[in-house]
Amino acid sequence: MTRRKVLSWLLFPLTMWYALGVAIRNFLFVVGLLREECPHITTIGLGNLAVGGTGKTPHAVHVLSLLSEHYRVAYLSRGYRRQSRGFVLCEGEPDARRLGDEAAMIARRFPSVVVAVCEKRSVGIEKLMQQTPAPQLIVLDDVFQHRFVKPTINILLTEYNRPFYADHILPYGNLREFRGAKRRANIIIVSRTPDNENPITHHNVLNDIGALPYQSVFFSSMRYEELQPVYGSATAPSWDEIDEVVLFAGIAHYDGLLSYVRSRCPVRFVPFADHHDYTVADLEQLATTFSKLKSLRKALVTTEKDAARLQTAEARSVLANLPIYFLPIHVEMQGREDYTLDTLLLSSVKENISFLEKLSNSPLVK
Repeated sequence: MTRRKVLSWLLFPLTMWYALGVAIRNFLFVVGLLREECPHITTIGLGNLAVGGTGKTPHAVHVLSLLSEHYRVAYLSRGYRRQSRGFVLCEGEPDARRLGDEAAMIARRFPSVVVAVCEKRSVGIEKLMQQTPAPQLIVLDDVFQHRFVKPTINILLTEYNRPFYADHILPYGNLREFRGAKRRANIIIVSRTPDNENPITHHNVLNDIGALPYQSVFFSSMRYEELQPVYGSATAPSWDEIDEVVLFAGIAHYDGLLSYVRSRCPVRFVPFADHHDYTVADLEQLATTFSKLKSLRKALVTTEKDAARLQTAEARSVLANLPIYFLPIHVEMQGREDYTLDTLLLSSVKENISFLEKLSNSPLVK
């Protein structure tokens, strides 16, 4: 029996108490003692049932890329592991210490998107709607368990190799709440789906998800892009121009990242905890590890989220003179060409925004 299994069984009594707490909380929402708000603006929520990364941020990037071309879009998250409190609007240079790494990364990638963080999403939505001009829609990150706000479109992410239907509630398993919570989703996305997925396995996954009539299920995979500089605008080298790298990352699951970089060149990997706040000592150790590489064509490589946390003066003082790059990723949706996530989102958002505009102009509202 693995150490994880032994620990899970030892924690089973705690699992029962945690499950009871989750059940009571959800019951309070059902009977109305805790209230879900439906904001008077189109909202798209992304979240998951499991603890750990399922690819929420790359999927948020995909949604923002699609919708920011057509609408005034805002992005709101709680700003996990930030050093600020309350509602914080991104103004000027994105600061991961004030916004959290994910929001800072989004702000750097989408200058036209209004980015904010707030623990209380209802307060954050209200503050965003007071901006001039007000957004037409808001993308809400990691909101599936934050039931005080009911998104117009609720997207549930589950990882192909760690599906929610094969998992258990914390701490015995990795689920934040019961599997049945999937019914709150309008869209379910199976992330990190392998390219060579067997059609029979695909059918079994759909069958195990058990989508309800109002739910759409899509499959996505991750694609790595070309290296980008962490500092400055100089062109990053191609993989053919690099002989060896120090790869470091503070993310929940790094197997795919490590496997990809290893397929390109020899790697010395330095892992950190998810959302790690890099200290000067951490950065100096990375610089030392880099200096010990014997190759002349060498580099430091990290993720885009980690790069957002390396924009401080302290980090620049240690790393800015080194060849350091980040590896962006994007989501590639799989499946039918005549029915895609993009077409569904565009049609649903257009319909809802049109409805809200008509409602706001109605004499009954005034």
